[in-house]
Amino acid sequence: MRAYRFLTEQDTSAFCHKVTEALAQGWQLYGDPSYAYDATSAAMRCGQAVVKDVEGDYAPDIELGDL
Repeated sequence: MRAYRFLTEQDTSAFCHKVTEALAQGWQLYGDPSYAYDATSAAMRCGQAVVKDVEGDYAPDIELGDL
């Protein structure tokens, strides 16, 4: 199964750390990063999709962060 996650965070080093942690856990970048203004928090937000091939079948209760 190919698992998919979309990581988001305000435009700070925390976002880079979140993506780096996912890469260290075997996730791979998927597509280009995104960057948008969040009017609710009045801050810029970053996003990056990541994918990972894992054993087993999909189930909606899978904790993707634990893969």
